[in-house]
Amino acid sequence: MFERIKRLPIVKFIYNLPGTRRAYHLLLAFLGTLIYGRPDRKIFVIGVTGTKGKTTTLELLNAVLEAAGRKTALLSSLRAKIGEHSEKNLLGNTMPGRFYIKKFLRRAVAAHCKYALVEVTSEGVAMHRHRFISWNIGVLTNVAPEHIEAHGSFEKYRQVKLDFLKYVLGRGGKVLINRDDKSSKFLIDALEGKKVVTYSKNDERIFPLIPEPHPVRGAVEAPPFILSEFNKDNVAAAITLARDLGINEKIVAEALRDFRGVPGRMEFIRRGPFTAVIDYAHTPASLEAVYRHLKNSRPTPRAPRLICVLGSAGGGRDKWKRPVMGKVAAQYCDEIILTDEDPYDEKSEEIIEQIARGSYEFKPPSEVLKILDRREAVRRAIEIMDDGDIVVVTGKGSEDFIHIAHGKKIPWNERRIVEEELARKEKRPEPMSGSGLRR
Repeated sequence: MFERIKRLPIVKFIYNLPGTRRAYHLLLAFLGTLIYGRPDRKIFVIGVTGTKGKTTTLELLNAVLEAAGRKTALLSSLRAKIGEHSEKNLLGNTMPGRFYIKKFLRRAVAAHCKYALVEVTSEGVAMHRHRFISWNIGVLTNVAPEHIEAHGSFEKYRQVKLDFLKYVLGRGGKVLINRDDKSSKFLIDALEGKKVVTYSKNDERIFPLIPEPHPVRGAVEAPPFILSEFNKDNVAAAITLARDLGINEKIVAEALRDFRGVPGRMEFIRRGPFTAVIDYAHTPASLEAVYRHLKNSRPTPRAPRLICVLGSAGGGRDKWKRPVMGKVAAQYCDEIILTDEDPYDEKSEEIIEQIARGSYEFKPPSEVLKILDRREAVRRAIEIMDDGDIVVVTGKGSEDFIHIAHGKKIPWNERRIVEEELARKEKRPEPMSGSGLRR
């Protein structure tokens, strides 16, 4: 109903007036309180925000809490879970509006959950979806350039993150900040030391609890959770939270050791001698972290080639990052295949060309392949891989659709497609040579 009303010309005009949009979303947040009351006062609410690592940190903490016998509810870009019932988040919004969070918290309380773990986004905070909730703990994983065009600048984007942390403190909650993040000093100074706890993966009480990473080309039975440097930051956040909640360290260590990873986040797929990795990385920093970790993993006598499949979202989303991502790929990847991601109403060819321009700083155009069809791009990457190489497909993770023009979307399952192409590769008696891309 709300969307139909918003499409009326007069409503569009009023909605886009300065200040009207914020007032509209603040009103919605208040109405949610009137309708669903204050379930947040009957459950321990933890919000995790940051540019990267939010979903993984929440899943790690959830695993630890469940191992300790504590009933949880979880709302993230990946799923909505209340107790034992879990369903995929198909709303297309990590932090949904329209009273969704208040309704979620009420359901969690009715199910006798003790903890509610909520992923907090900059867009959600800008639209007041964090308001009228008594957050017990707010966690900041990191802050890197993202959603710049939506917020106006990196400083404004960072300010939105700070606004959430201030809101948590203003409601008597506690804030945890990653001390290793470049923005940590700015944030700590801005918060004036009020109930702020810092953490680091190098802390003496945290480092021993972080599991040893499994090599990329390890045993088939090895967990798919590849412990990269940025995942160590997520683990450190979960350990700090668990310790603050009074969970025994032995339980924490066992839960982390048994953790099987998060779909679409450094997801390890192996078929015979062939290895692929799927990751949601859609910013230059996260892309570089994935590539650096895999490049530095040397499971064979020679370093494996990285064959990288990537794209970038359209719809006017952070156009600045496209050439930067191309540059990062060219620095780390032995073979680059640029493809569709979520073009929305932009032309896929133009998005791909903008990424390609950044890659030309390190690679000639002849070494950058462009394949619009994402499945064909994945197929080509797997066709040219040799035993020991790694195909890395980034940008979609566990998402279920590719978003195209006019609000339409195409069903998509990255893992299933990668598995099918790896199976096709394994059946070939003579795999294609990996000496280079054929055009």
